[in-house]
Amino acid sequence: MARLERELKASGFATLNIDYASRSKSIAALADDIHPAVTGFAQRDVPLYFVAHSMGGLVARAYIARYRPARLAGIVMLGTPNGGSEVADLLSGSRLYRAFYGPAGLELTTATWPDALPALDYPVGVIAGNRFIDPVAGLFVLPKPNDGRVSVQSTMLAGMTGHVVVQASHTGLPRHAIAIEQTITFLREGRFRAG
Repeated sequence: MARLERELKASGFATLNIDYASRSKSIAALADDIHPAVTGFAQRDVPLYFVAHSMGGLVARAYIARYRPARLAGIVMLGTPNGGSEVADLLSGSRLYRAFYGPAGLELTTATWPDALPALDYPVGVIAGNRFIDPVAGLFVLPKPNDGRVSVQSTMLAGMTGHVVVQASHTGLPRHAIAIEQTITFLREGRFRAG
């Protein structure tokens, strides 16, 4: 998220880039863990947006469901598996997957999402990627198009304000120039740039 954070700061936004123990706790516990930092940051008298990559979008939604900030303005999600992950479906029974991805990784199955969190009543912009690096997941596991980890279809969310697809892999989304431009546009205008 470093490049995205730099670009947001250069565009005049204050940022709080939170690291969390994504492989050792549930999504709800991760939302609890970020609460003190978000509470302090949210005391400023300006609209508050969450900008999140991958599972971070689910953590942000869980956070809002539990601790909704008074000045919440919305979320921009990059490659978030709002409909769950077909890769998690395939691998969640594996001891190696469970050990590596932990409790939150087990929650990423398509059986868990999208009904695990309340319906949206705030603006959400979703950016999906359609390029993959891993040919096994990209060609044989995930529905096409996909970013190698999450299918474009799985990024969609009922009630979202906007959805765009960029030519980026899952890990490349937070560094992709167009994804960054679209994020900034959404934060400024409440919508993505057409085209």
